[in-house]
Parts: sequence; structure tokens; C-alpha cells
Amino acid sequence: MKEKLEYLNNALKGLPLEEAIPLVLKSFEGKKVFSTSFGIEDQLLTHYIAPYGELVSVFTLDTGRQFSETYEVWQRTQNKYPNLIIDTYFPEQEDIDNYVKKQGINGFYNSVENRKECCRIRKVVPLQKAIKGADLWITGLRAEQSDNRESLHFLEWDEANQLVKFNPLLHYTLKEVEALINTYNIPLNSLYKKGYLSIGCAPCTRALMEGEPFRAGRWWWEDGKKECGLHIHTDKNY
Repeated sequence: MKEKLEYLNNALKGLPLEEAIPLVLKSFEGKKVFSTSFGIEDQLLTHYIAPYGELVSVFTLDTGRQFSETYEVWQRTQNKYPNLIIDTYFPEQEDIDNYVKKQGINGFYNSVENRKECCRIRKVVPLQKAIKGADLWITGLRAEQSDNRESLHFLEWDEANQLVKFNPLLHYTLKEVEALINTYNIPLNSLYKKGYLSIGCAPCTRALMEGEPFRAGRWWWEDGKKECGLHIHTDKNY
């Protein structure tokens, strides 16, 4: 596997998405999945993955606390790519009920531990169900999103989840992503143009202020590294 990943990582350098995605899809056997949160990166990948719907299972995590604008762009995406099936994974109601009884409906504001537990219940647990049995997981991670992602490769072995993680947009800049979105008239969350560059759950996301880094709008009341746990195992230096 190590040799295969090294070979493919070298082969992927400089390849446009329309060549990189089919190359990787055809290089791996077994179940292949793509996780979308309907953010700008995932929307771009959806456009390029849609023609390969028979090879990739597309899914999203509905946390139950999302913006109405996210549901709106979700529907517009389904309308644009009618042959693409997007499976939805929800948190366990019992887990939500127990959390709310113990911490309150917005208890995640009270401590980092509370917030991480909410993310675990609403995101991480459903994610584990979605990627169970998968051999390849496609993500929208980009190196410039945070310092912790600069050392990633296009393809990496995810030891915790026992699969290969594929980051086709790794070296794309935000301007390049935006240009492709405009070129192909790909549906975009209306919050994006209002300064919401990284869109998660509504209570945990705000618009960026001028000069703030990409992730500053997520869990803004916390200091230090801020992640929900979905990519913690393969983002190096976490």
C-alpha cells in the first residue's frame, strides 16, 4: 500500500480534477465514499464526482443544527445533479436526548469538552457509520485551510479508520475553487458571500471579520486548535 500511495501521489501532481478523480477511483477496489457538507470545496468536488456516481457513494451528515441556507443549497444540488444519490446520516436520538438532559440544548458553549462531545454525537458517530467498510474516503480538505493541513498528501493511509483518504483539492487555492464554481455555475451556499467561508452547525458558525483566517468563524469562543474530530486522525500534528 505504501508504494502504491507514493506512486499515485507523484502521478497526481499537476493533474486537473477531471483527470485526478477518475485516476484514483479506478486505482482502488472496494467501497469508495465522498463526504459532503455542501461547503464550497465539497460543491466543487460534487460536480466532478457526479459522473462517477456508480463508483462512489456520496453522503452527508445532518446534525440537526444546520442553517436553513445549507438545506436550501442541498436541494439545489440535488436539482442540478438529479442522478446523484446523496445518503443522509443522522445522530442517534437517544444520544441527543441524553446530552440535552445533562448539558442543556446549547451546553457546548460552556466548555471545550462539552463542545467536543456534541461534535462526537452529531458528527463523529454518524461518520463512522457512513464510512464503515469503505476502502477510500474522498474529502474537500485544502492545505491553506489551516497550518495543520499543510503537511498532508493527496492520498494518505488513515490508520484509525483503516482506509485511504483522498484529498483532491489539497493544493487548490480558494480563488481557484471559486473560479471553477463560477465557471460551471455550481450551486453555492448563500451564506458564503456573507463571509461564512467555513459553514458548520448554525450555533457554532459566524461570519469572518476582515483579516481573520479561514477557520476563525468556527467555535469562535474557543482558543487554540479547533476541529470537530472528523479529520483528527489523519491531519498530521493534531
